[in-house]
Amino acid sequence: MRKTYFTPGPAELYPSVEKHYQDAFNLQLGSISHRSAQFRKIYQHTAEQLRTLLNIPESHGIFFTGSATEIWERVIQNTVEHESFHLVNGSFSKKFYDFSNELHKFAHKMEKPFGEGFDYAEITVPEYSELICTTANETASGVQMRPAEIHKLKRSNKDKFVVVDMVSSAPYPDFDFNTIDSALFSVQKSFGMPAGLGVWIANPKMLEKSLRMKTHEATIGTYHSLPTLWKNFEKYETPETPNVLAIYVLGKVAEDMNKTGIETIRKETEKKAKLLYDFAEKSSLVDIFVKNPDHRSQTVVVLNTHKPASEIIETVKNASDLVIGSGYGDFKASQIRIANFPAVNIEQVEALIAEMKKI
Repeated sequence: MRKTYFTPGPAELYPSVEKHYQDAFNLQLGSISHRSAQFRKIYQHTAEQLRTLLNIPESHGIFFTGSATEIWERVIQNTVEHESFHLVNGSFSKKFYDFSNELHKFAHKMEKPFGEGFDYAEITVPEYSELICTTANETASGVQMRPAEIHKLKRSNKDKFVVVDMVSSAPYPDFDFNTIDSALFSVQKSFGMPAGLGVWIANPKMLEKSLRMKTHEATIGTYHSLPTLWKNFEKYETPETPNVLAIYVLGKVAEDMNKTGIETIRKETEKKAKLLYDFAEKSSLVDIFVKNPDHRSQTVVVLNTHKPASEIIETVKNASDLVIGSGYGDFKASQIRIANFPAVNIEQVEALIAEMKKI
């Protein structure tokens, strides 16, 4: 029996992914040159579909890297001469902060306990910070920061760049890319693909800053510096031989999502999340980890367990081939994480809830 993965990454594959990979092999895309007209058409198609899906302005560059983790480093290298500021409330936002320190920047942070979120009104940004690093969805703790709060943060700090880590939420959040400066995600979560591709969106002001830094002999990286990526992007090429198959499949998945409609995807995501949270509120097996409803993730539902998490995970998997994610880090034994990505439908969520009700 085929398993259904509710794990938060790698996650359940989007229903059409297998067909798109088979098409890619039939087209022998694994053997084409990344300097060829065929590849340029693939890159252009994927960029255009992502523009439509996420409402990205034509002015912004869309780049491909090995992972979203790599992009943390690239963003800091290309926009921070001295100081960055990080909103930290989980393991992944903490790693973004750590990267800045490791790159010898002066990294400020505002930190919340694991499971708590941020609202604009409580945030004070250090005066000399050049980059504000936010996380739309903290994969480890199941906490979201609403787009409206991030938009307010940018509007009150127009002289600073705002980057949004959308790794475990894109394409769900409705961000205004005319307001925020940059965003990043990888494909193995909400886009329902195998891992191995990161996507970085950046505006021209970030490119200008990177070029100024390069002029003043700052270290901005080499083959994946923003100027190098952008120069190649203008021709729909990449600096190095990329993951051509994944770029092709991402374009096809984004096209499929556009046919469904982003508003439909958002409404279905919210409906599935409500089913899961409503179940948890009434359950004696689990309870909701994130106490503030405004901060509860719509795409990664984190629940405390009243018996060992591993026991719940194994019981559900053995009974139904539904695979739940374990808690992150220190919470592995006492929490479960349920990915609510577009690849799983309402009927599958209802089946999962039915199985947990039996325990």
